[in-house]
Amino acid sequence: MVARVGIFDSGVGGLSVAAALHRRQPSLRIRYLADTAFFPYGGRHPDEIRERAVVLAAQLVEDGADALVVACNTASSAALEHLREVFDLPIVGMEPPVKPAVESSTSRIVAVLATPGTASGSRLARLNERFAQDARVFTLPMPGLADLVEAGEVDGARVEEMLAAALEEPVRAGADAVALGCTHYGFLRPVLARLLPAHVRLVDAAEPVARRTMHVLAERGFAAPEGAGEAGGAEDILCYATGDATALEATITSLRDAGADLPSIRIGPSVRMGRPVG
Repeated sequence: MVARVGIFDSGVGGLSVAAALHRRQPSLRIRYLADTAFFPYGGRHPDEIRERAVVLAAQLVEDGADALVVACNTASSAALEHLREVFDLPIVGMEPPVKPAVESSTSRIVAVLATPGTASGSRLARLNERFAQDARVFTLPMPGLADLVEAGEVDGARVEEMLAAALEEPVRAGADAVALGCTHYGFLRPVLARLLPAHVRLVDAAEPVARRTMHVLAERGFAAPEGAGEAGGAEDILCYATGDATALEATITSLRDAGADLPSIRIGPSVRMGRPVG
């Protein structure tokens, strides 16, 4: 039996997680819900994000999801525990990869790029308290950076200037690992690689979350071999937006043009508060 996975994020960022899942098992039936009508989550109150997350998750469950992935650090911080109380199925969340960044650091100095909502959230504070230990962790709120990625702008002067200004102090202090605390930032790897010294490692959570999702599916009896499509075939990712579907498609095209490794994606009709329209 082929599993069905529902994924939601505030925009296109979580497609990095969807792509990682697709690479592991192309036969997965993935429905991706981009909440572009409420983008960005970073400046919204946690209660509002929590309520919105329940609506989006309910739509994906109604569509037959066997597991959910909250592919957004801000939404995971605000809503993950609540979603697990409301819905009776596996729910995998995101968190800034502080632990692997610290573990990979020889200088014991790391930086975390995050949205303002994630940077000020309790989840990141707990991660720093638990895993930073003797390391120095620079938490770098990046207002507006996810907005640029959402618009398909993953390179150029504005992106470079924003990142260079934020990373100047931790790099000068000796940081040798940068944790990407927003799924949107995974699409900035090429520009980050140019800006950072060659020895600085970029750490994101897309692959670990994909592994965790495959594990919980296997626990539920969905044991198709990783990397093997059903009857040798691969499923498209079915992607919906709560805002303008045409704008979402244009952003995905821009990401592909910039070199993003994305599988085949079909754009469905727009949705409103989790309900299809049009």
